[in-house]
Amino acid sequence: MQTYSKSHIKLGRFLRARREELGFTQKYVAEKLGFKSSQFISNVERGHASLPLYSLKKIIVLYDLDPTKIIAMILGEEKKYLNKFFSKKSGS
Repeated sequence: MQTYSKSHIKLGRFLRARREELGFTQKYVAEKLGFKSSQFISNVERGHASLPLYSLKKIIVLYDLDPTKIIAMILGEEKKYLNKFFSKKSGS
């Protein structure tokens, strides 16, 4: 069973909401980012894939987002995961 990072899921949901708010289609975003198919955008929005950093930078510009908000979102989720992981007793 495949598991997905909570930061991927949270970021994906955020990006989907922003895309819809802007009235962009997945196909439009895929074309702007240089992808041949909108399937990758769908996978990112569902948290099943992560954007390469150069594509994340492009989407931040395309969606007119504050990069510090995106960084904080990703790091916040990863920090929660790491805290939970390291708070488990060894051998767990």
